[in-house]
Amino acid sequence: MNCASMADQVADDPRVISDEEQEEEEKRIQHYSSFYEILLVGEGDFSFSLCLALAFGSASNIVASSLQSYDEVIKMYKNGKSNLEKLKSLGGTVLHGVDATKMQLHLDLANRKFDRVIFNFPHAGFHGSESSNRLIHLHRNLVVKFFGSARKRLRPDGEVHVTHKTTHPFCCWDLAGLASVHSLTCIESANFNIKNYPGYNNKRGGGNKCDESFPLGECCTFKFIFDPSHKNMQRTKQNKRKSSRSSPIYSFQRQLSWTDSSRNSPTYVNDMNGFPCHAGLPERHDPRSECFRIFKEYFSYIQETFGRKDIDVEVEVCQALHRGSLMYSSEDYLEILEKLHFWSWSRISRLQQKLQDLDRRLYELQGMRYYLSIMSVQ
Repeated sequence: MNCASMADQVADDPRVISDEEQEEEEKRIQHYSSFYEILLVGEGDFSFSLCLALAFGSASNIVASSLQSYDEVIKMYKNGKSNLEKLKSLGGTVLHGVDATKMQLHLDLANRKFDRVIFNFPHAGFHGSESSNRLIHLHRNLVVKFFGSARKRLRPDGEVHVTHKTTHPFCCWDLAGLASVHSLTCIESANFNIKNYPGYNNKRGGGNKCDESFPLGECCTFKFIFDPSHKNMQRTKQNKRKSSRSSPIYSFQRQLSWTDSSRNSPTYVNDMNGFPCHAGLPERHDPRSECFRIFKEYFSYIQETFGRKDIDVEVEVCQALHRGSLMYSSEDYLEILEKLHFWSWSRISRLQQKLQDLDRRLYELQGMRYYLSIMSVQ
């Protein structure tokens, strides 16, 4: 058999794959690639997931999820059922009942990592005017918890994408600040145009008008990456090792004297007037305190801009307080509080044991004195 006939035979063999076919072609749509492992949360009628899948020609790299069940989705959205069927036919993975703030608890997501985690137009529900502080607080609480959960689903070079309105009052959510709570840094905010995503229909997702679209206005896709250098816990530990305890509030209070090397049994020292000293009371403006570190930059900004007509001081102060409270409610700080609670409980137990030992010795001494008094009379 000559070379030409052998080549023809190889070409006709369906089992033979050419070099061009072996190299999968990358397909892109805006910020997303067919080479990315993509997780979408908070999907409505799944039209955005389907838009990406159609652009890639496959949904094998897509995991699309919603908080609602399958029955709820097809009941709420007229195109929900057909979108889901098309998505699955393209090889996509569809998950229902996924809480965007607790993704790690879902069995299908607990051990998976993604290149992109996407949450389009997060919303905590319709509970009054969007400008109300209460609703803004609910929205921010949802987003900050999502960031904490999404960070754990990222690959080392992965990104979290949140598409969000940028006009008032939505700009008050402060996405960058919320993301920083979980060591996520905003690297870009790209203008969002729904026309760049053919077939995507944004939905209200709640109430009687859940299947209707809402006006978008000015929007951006905010991109976040995990930045370990911003990890608050590491700075807290380093500051604790480098600095001593915070100064007391009052001038007549003095520092604790630690007599036990394990620091489990502090000795409280009284001042010259007999007033007991206490631990854990920070100085009013102690630059070494963690509270001062968190709030300093925000209140410095308020102080510098006080009196300007374009600054709402009350709103800015509320946002600063809320951001600080979110930082203190993060998992790292909760872990510290649990350790402090355990340390306090163990110290109380030790003190109780010492008091019992003192009572027993006192009782023994009293008994010995009574015995000696009787012997002296005799």
